[in-house]
Amino acid sequence: MHGIGSEQELAQWLQRPVALVLWGGAHCGVCQALKPRLQEMVANGFPEVALASVDCAALPAACAQQGVFTLPVLRFFIAGKLVLEYGRSFGLAQVGEEMRAALARMG
Repeated sequence: MHGIGSEQELAQWLQRPVALVLWGGAHCGVCQALKPRLQEMVANGFPEVALASVDCAALPAACAQQGVFTLPVLRFFIAGKLVLEYGRSFGLAQVGEEMRAALARMG
């Protein structure tokens, strides 16, 4: 999982063909627990997906600019457009199914 280091890097990352971004932080236990599970899900089922994380404690302006005010937030982008969004409580099985369906719709 790539750690985003600046607002500029985040803007570039979101323009990738397919991107999954976790907004969280070191102080967020749920976020830390999600990271390895997201990495495994992407590695095993979505090799075309670029996976990154944003630490909202380190980049508060980037999180505020994106409207992220609670953690964790998981967003899935295709061609720079937000396709799926999850906040606080969500299951990775559901995320995987909905990502697969969104990718299938895109061709």
